[in-house]
Amino acid sequence: MSCIHEHWGLEFSPEEIRETRARHGLLSMELELSRICNLGCIYCYAASGIPLDNELRLPELLNIVDQSVDLGVKKIIILGGGEPLLFPDLFPLIEYIRGKNLTVDLFTNATLLTREQADRLYGLQVGVVIKMNSRNPIIQDILAARSGTLEAIEQGLQFLKDAGYPNEEHVLGIETIICGHNYQELPDLWRWARRQNIIPYIETMTLQGRAKEYPDLEVPTEKIQRLFEVLADIDAKEFQKNWTPHPPLVGSQCARHEYSCTLTSTGDIHPCPGVAVSAGNIREQKLADILRQSAIIHDLRNIRSTIKGECSSCDLSDQCYGCRGHAYQVTGDYLAEDPLCWLRKSHQSK
Repeated sequence: MSCIHEHWGLEFSPEEIRETRARHGLLSMELELSRICNLGCIYCYAASGIPLDNELRLPELLNIVDQSVDLGVKKIIILGGGEPLLFPDLFPLIEYIRGKNLTVDLFTNATLLTREQADRLYGLQVGVVIKMNSRNPIIQDILAARSGTLEAIEQGLQFLKDAGYPNEEHVLGIETIICGHNYQELPDLWRWARRQNIIPYIETMTLQGRAKEYPDLEVPTEKIQRLFEVLADIDAKEFQKNWTPHPPLVGSQCARHEYSCTLTSTGDIHPCPGVAVSAGNIREQKLADILRQSAIIHDLRNIRSTIKGECSSCDLSDQCYGCRGHAYQVTGDYLAEDPLCWLRKSHQSK
């Protein structure tokens, strides 16, 4: 599950976030275009593969972009829900969003990416994040449930490099989930990305979708803590980047619930992909009304004061509120303390 909005600091200023929260607005928004996908990743939060009945069409997506602009949005993140390159109107949608002078980030498995598409993405100044969980072809194939996946990913990556990625105006990243299959190689994957100016987004996994069917994916909290500390040490010593290890994102923080939301492929508004609870449907209500009237949106917009348990008194509560997706998927309560956070345990022992 992708929960990446910022890296090494907030993408938006505290002042922007406070103002947006006060007016029930948006700074970013995530779009799930379709559940269609050419892979069957065993960790997929959406269990993607086949499109759902009655998915949104392009005119509806353009309308929701317009509504989000009225609410102050600055960035649109295209998650796909499945694989966005299979969505037939992907480029008309991106062109429309860029025409509104908004930033666009695209998450893709890159296995279907062509040279021409890479050039178009570069020309539109789209940030691209490739879902890559291993540089070992056997492990990558197991996680994607399809043979030849790593080779196809590397071909897509090469097309993006040939187009000009990465540079200051064209962000290129890889998204990686921490799991039992790839745990040992993640320090080397981190270094590999860093040396190519590719942003490594490594994150903990939420126990939803197909991930619930594969218990060997799970990594104990103690090992996740150790990995975060190892990566922090690598960054400090080898790349002169300093950050405090805390979940759910390596070297980063999530504040999305204070200013963002997710639109599913059938029109539901969720706080994020991990908190898969509908606050309303854009086919029935205006987006502004959903954000203003929804109790769950209100709870999470004010997460710093509504959060429960040890998270509410953590020493890092000013910059972290754990993973709401973890809390919801494990406990059923999106305001609960993050049960997978090692900082909670260390705080309890003080």
